[in-house]
Amino acid sequence: MAVYDISSPANEQVKRLVRLQQRRHRDEERLFVVEEPRIVERALEHGHVPIESYVCPDYTTPSFDLTHVTMSREAIDRASYRRSSTGIIALFPYWDTSLDAVSLSPDPLLLVAEGLEKPGNLGALLRIADGAGADGVILVEPAADPFNPNTVRSSTGTLFTVPVATADRADVVGWLRDHDISSVATSPVAASAYWDAALAGPVAIWVGSEAMGLSHEALANADESVSIPMYGGADSLNTAVSAALVIYEAVRQRRQGAV
Repeated sequence: MAVYDISSPANEQVKRLVRLQQRRHRDEERLFVVEEPRIVERALEHGHVPIESYVCPDYTTPSFDLTHVTMSREAIDRASYRRSSTGIIALFPYWDTSLDAVSLSPDPLLLVAEGLEKPGNLGALLRIADGAGADGVILVEPAADPFNPNTVRSSTGTLFTVPVATADRADVVGWLRDHDISSVATSPVAASAYWDAALAGPVAIWVGSEAMGLSHEALANADESVSIPMYGGADSLNTAVSAALVIYEAVRQRRQGAV
């Protein structure tokens, strides 16, 4: 029989890992869980080092150098938030998610999401921002947690590559104005199509939640509102698709202006 550092699913450390699936416990310890080998590898590539890691040698042997505690199949499956482990669990510390932690390029491109509810949508927005080369994602009064296991997983590791800030609406509006960044709000009822907006300069693209869209306050504070024309029976696209269309239009305009 193989010998593991932790073999029993009833081990106290396993119970702690299970507790970290809940936001209250994550916030208390200021630690979050990563379970995918490729996401751990991406984190390491971008200078993020786990403070603890657990590996089941029956499932995997990491291709990267990582000091770890060994776990049995039963123990690591119990500790996994999906109850079916990939063979690795790594704990990373929280980092600064204030607006001051976002480093802006000379021509900033930002994605602002207000009232976002679903961790999967947040993960998708991080992938979109990473792909578009955005300066960061700003979360305005979100319900979704950037360190939720589903956010981490759906981001495919771009949580570690894209700066993320969380703030209330008034602070975000003031911060953008202080940095001379225009706010472009997406709205199904806006008269202008998104491809007609000037997106080549410093700009923050605002998207709202699936259920509510952007608040009246966010729309009122925007420098411009744009819509995505809909030619079928649906009146809108989901948050991630909307964000992708508009931010890549900004990328297209910037590339066109650079030619």
